[in-house]
Amino acid sequence: MGERRGRIRQALRRSARASGIVALLFSLGAGAAQAPSNAQLAGAELNRRVEKLLRQMTLEEKAGQLAQYSIGTPTGPGTGRDDYETLVRAGAVGSLFNVVGARETNHYQRIAMEQSRLKIPLLFGFDVIHGHRTLFPTPLAMASSFNPALVEQAMRMAGAEASSEGIRWVFSPMVDIARDARWGRIIEGSGEDPYLGAAMARAYVRGYQGKSLAEPTSVAASVKHFAAYGAAEAGRDYNTVDMSELTLRQVYLPPFQAAVAEGAATVMSAFNSLNGVPATANPQLLTGILRKEWGFNGFVVSDWTAVQELVNHGIALDGATAARKALTAGVEMDMESHLYGPGIPQLVRSGKLSQAVVDEAVRRVLRVKFALGLFEHPYADEKAAAYVATAEKRELARRVAEESIVLLKNEGGVLPLSTSGRKIALVGPLADSAGDMLGAWNGKGDPKDVVTLRAALERRLEGKAQLLYAKGTGILSHDPSGIQQAVKAAEASDVVIAALGEDASQMSGEAASRTRLGLPGHQEQLLQALAATGKPVVLVLFNGHPLVLENAQAHARAIVEAWHPGIEAGNAVANLLFGDVNFSARLPVSLPRSVGQLPLYYSQLSTGRPAGTTDLTRLPRSTGEKYISRYIDEQNSPLYPFGYGLSYTTFDFSPPVLSVPVLKAAAVKKRGQGVMRVKSQVRNTGKVRGTVVAQLYLGLRGASTAQPVRQLVGFERLTLAPGESRDVEFTLGFQELSFLDANAARVVEPGTQYELWVGDSSEATQHARFAME
Repeated sequence: MGERRGRIRQALRRSARASGIVALLFSLGAGAAQAPSNAQLAGAELNRRVEKLLRQMTLEEKAGQLAQYSIGTPTGPGTGRDDYETLVRAGAVGSLFNVVGARETNHYQRIAMEQSRLKIPLLFGFDVIHGHRTLFPTPLAMASSFNPALVEQAMRMAGAEASSEGIRWVFSPMVDIARDARWGRIIEGSGEDPYLGAAMARAYVRGYQGKSLAEPTSVAASVKHFAAYGAAEAGRDYNTVDMSELTLRQVYLPPFQAAVAEGAATVMSAFNSLNGVPATANPQLLTGILRKEWGFNGFVVSDWTAVQELVNHGIALDGATAARKALTAGVEMDMESHLYGPGIPQLVRSGKLSQAVVDEAVRRVLRVKFALGLFEHPYADEKAAAYVATAEKRELARRVAEESIVLLKNEGGVLPLSTSGRKIALVGPLADSAGDMLGAWNGKGDPKDVVTLRAALERRLEGKAQLLYAKGTGILSHDPSGIQQAVKAAEASDVVIAALGEDASQMSGEAASRTRLGLPGHQEQLLQALAATGKPVVLVLFNGHPLVLENAQAHARAIVEAWHPGIEAGNAVANLLFGDVNFSARLPVSLPRSVGQLPLYYSQLSTGRPAGTTDLTRLPRSTGEKYISRYIDEQNSPLYPFGYGLSYTTFDFSPPVLSVPVLKAAAVKKRGQGVMRVKSQVRNTGKVRGTVVAQLYLGLRGASTAQPVRQLVGFERLTLAPGESRDVEFTLGFQELSFLDANAARVVEPGTQYELWVGDSSEATQHARFAME
């Protein structure tokens, strides 16, 4: 049976790669062995070189390869060390990070290559999250594009920029599924859905690593945070996680497995505990699932001081025990705790740690260094031209931003705007805030490269219309003194653009959880004052967290979710507001009506008392309305659902047509892929050209375990001229039709009933049914 499962898994992987469509390669059962995840790391000649070098290394030098230190900006307590040159010279460090620039990386690399005994090159890492020098929209924003190919292209550029400075390892992608908008790091991932998350995870890895790690423009990806970090209780960063194995495997692991299947060279362990066991010392995750089930043959690095933090978790009384538990669980490299370097030799000599465990960890690190070609080409080119945000770089950054910005509301067709002889008021603290456009985790991004919305509008409107600018208030300020000036600008205008949102550096990203998700400071009051003028208000949001927009919904005629769009923020937003480019982005997360709904996501279980069609906008008036799964003071539904987004045109979907009305469970298991085709005709029913994201959802009833009411199983972007129609076709196979039973085995079961919906959001209504016999 295990051999048969292995053949099925390999066939599924080949099919997924050949078609370019993501396949959610879930585990087919506990203990199912897998071929090595990265063929390059498994190469015979590469591993011969690894073994030869390993035999020459002292125990201290081996421990050094497993130690990483930061020289630069910290994201935690750090070690306080400053003797990095001495460590490198002694072979006591394998990796440095936050060292940026060709001259800087070469300085330390020359010490390693010329002054250390074995001349093992350093591996330089950096937080390249959504760009290195050319900053693209934040990852959550890029997920709104539903365009993995475009994200891959952007990350290819990011990796090449980092590599040019000697950085051959990036701590990205973050593929944590996040369903709680309070969590600040929701900005770093692809949202709430595992299918979309897996598609984006693959795109990041392909972009960073290219066709070969040895290419000079390639960098090793680090898939993080393994695992379930995005499910931190109450949305509070670093908090504990507790969930069933079925939820872990069906929701939180698929993006990680997709990234590993794509050949990710490294994985980063998470800060959190999972079901009582800290992820950084969790052998079930790091060895059982990652290595044995998925065949991962790269190496695992801890997050910042996560090894030392095992003491805080309470599972180790001292650093030595923490180091032993982390290494034996499967964390090969210790980031910044300074426990592996001095601690491993002592543990081995005392008999508390096996030499074989150390050797295997060193092998994994060396494999990646050899695969990257660092032994042959350890240095960056210091004579390379200084960075310039060229037209080519800006064009790609602008396109990614344009495809990532979501139109949420357009009452009365207030958008697109016209420039002809009009007065336009531009108000708000984010209208001219270059730094905030870069978003959290902005790498080496420079605000000087940013085009703000004010700058873009001034250029666009020069000689055509008058732009009246007033800041109004600060992002976090409670000083209302500037609101009156903004109101005067609004009163003198024909339309108002309000640029509001969050402070990118303080309010999103790591250690930036929020309990109040409205507009901060006096921005709500500013928006209300603008609306009170009677002039149409177009609200442009620049934010990281998905916000609660009930108040904004009531005071703005149009709402544009721009996120933090990167260096071409202003140009991208202006192009969309004036109709040069049509909106095509869709929400990768459900936007809540209130914080009390969180965590919130579309693919919920129905419960035994579903609300159904009950009117939830009022208090219950009967027993039937009360004793159901509901709130008495809020609706269950989001304000804006997953997959939602408007356009300047409209689209119509025909009911899905199925290639077969009934499927046989045995045949589905045997055939694997391509057992059913689902077709729908999509028509542009509006007056302008537009792009729609066609989305296919699946629901399942009668299974041995409760399943989500619906879940995404396919999507495709279609661009149609006015009146044009085109068929969209999705292919379903075992992966899409199967589910996890009570033993966490992936199965299809006879006697189950399926329903499919096709449309442009998770609330799609066109549907068809079929049975599994």
